[in-house]
Amino acid sequence: MTSKQRAHLRSLASNIEPVFQIGKNGVTPEVIKSIDEALEARELVKGTVLNNCLDDIRDICDIISERTRSETVQVIGRKIVFFRVSKKNPVIKLL
Repeated sequence: MTSKQRAHLRSLASNIEPVFQIGKNGVTPEVIKSIDEALEARELVKGTVLNNCLDDIRDICDIISERTRSETVQVIGRKIVFFRVSKKNPVIKLL
């Protein structure tokens, strides 16, 4: 993903609300499944890592990206954004 594509996705993500939260249990299979479903439906998802999560945010991003086959678009504080092109209904066009 190029820096221009990433910048475009960051601008789109600024207007969306977080759809998932990572809590004290960390990245569980249930969390991965819900993120995977959200990525298929929306392509661009934002989530938050709660304060009671003891895992490193960058490690969490790497795990989620690997297991959902998505790209980490942005990490700001405790907010994270992921992107993956939908297999059934692609909406977001990257330049």
